[in-house]
Amino acid sequence: MIAPSDLTQRPPRALRCQLGGYVMLPRLLDKCRAVIAGTNGVFKYGAGSIDRHFFNFTGIDPENLKAEVAAGKSDSEVLEWIEANAPKKHTPWEIGQWSEYQLRRGPDSDAETLAIFAEMVGKCSKTREDIRTWADFLDLDDYCTFGGKP
Repeated sequence: MIAPSDLTQRPPRALRCQLGGYVMLPRLLDKCRAVIAGTNGVFKYGAGSIDRHFFNFTGIDPENLKAEVAAGKSDSEVLEWIEANAPKKHTPWEIGQWSEYQLRRGPDSDAETLAIFAEMVGKCSKTREDIRTWADFLDLDDYCTFGGKP
C-alpha cells in the first residue's frame, strides 16, 4: 500500500511529472490519495480544469479512479487499471502529443482568461515575466503556497 500524500506539508508532484506518458497523472494521484486521507489542504481532486483535461482525454470517471486509489494501489498498478479500463484508448504517440500540449498550454487568448491568469500570477509574484503556461503557474503557486519567495 502506498502512503497518502500529506498536502498540508508539501505540494503534490509537479504537472510536468509523467506516468505512462501522461503528464499531470502523478499530481492527480497525489491529490486523490490526500483527499482520501483527509490531508489535501488547499488541493482538490477532480474539480479543477487541470484534472478534467485528464479525465476528458481518457474517459475515466473520477470516482472510479478514486475507488482504485482507495484500494491502496501503487502508481504503476493504477496506470495498469487506467490502460485496461479507459473508455478512450490512445496510442503512446497520442498520449505524448496530448502531454506535450498540456505542458505548453497557457491561458486562452480571450481578455477575461488572460486577466484571471495575470491576477493569479500576480498573487505570487509581481516580477516574474517567465510564467506563461499553466504548468509554469502551478510550479510557482506550489512554491509560494509552501513559503517560497519568488
